[in-house]
Amino acid sequence: MLGALEEVSPGARYHRFTVHFYRNVLGRVPVTRRKAVARMLKAIHAQESREACGRKAGEVADELESMRLGAAAGTVRDGFAETLAYTEFPPEHWRRIRTNNGIERINREIRRRARVVGTFPDGNSALMLVTARLKYIAEHKWDKRRYLDMSKLEEMGELRGKAEG
Repeated sequence: MLGALEEVSPGARYHRFTVHFYRNVLGRVPVTRRKAVARMLKAIHAQESREACGRKAGEVADELESMRLGAAAGTVRDGFAETLAYTEFPPEHWRRIRTNNGIERINREIRRRARVVGTFPDGNSALMLVTARLKYIAEHKWDKRRYLDMSKLEEMGELRGKAEG
């Protein structure tokens, strides 16, 4: 998948959603300790900077090792950096882009519409339904309520341009 990302979108950053990272770590933890470990994992992403997230991840991994959860500690050390791509954006956007809630919401909307139809005569019919739904969302819902303040990204781009020039 990562190879395809580079081929299709050169320069795009890979971002692993936190929920998937949490599932991988918690899968290596006994059920009786999952709540405590989940709180520790959430503390990693509650930090105010990328550096602080890295330090907290190291602390969490050390704590997991002290709890004799070496496999979980290894997963934290190996995978936490993939979940921090969102820290390259303005802090106001972090909460929205570090999760897959937006994507899941759109998937639920499409699934709901597809269930109403039942069965499709062919793949193009299903594709047309999905396309129509996405077009509707883009034209109506997101025009009225901004998901991300694009002016912050424009400012960030201008600052990068000045730094490089």
